[in-house]
Amino acid sequence: MSEVMEKIIETLEEIRPGCDFEGKTALVDEGLLDSFEVIQFISEIGDKLDVDVPVEEIIPENFNSLEAIEKLINSLLEI
Repeated sequence: MSEVMEKIIETLEEIRPGCDFEGKTALVDEGLLDSFEVIQFISEIGDKLDVDVPVEEIIPENFNSLEAIEKLINSLLEI
């Protein structure tokens, strides 16, 4: 597991303790993460990984699965 993925899971578990995020493909669409929690996640992951998520990237598709989140974060880290 990559360091980025470990930080993503760690951060999500801090926001929603006891929720199993692995294997889910509709975290936002199914209500496992609400809009406030997505913003909280963006803030916390930004601090942990020193990355800024642009407003135009804050769309459900980018936060519906661990893989989608990791892809977004990795693309922002490469900039």
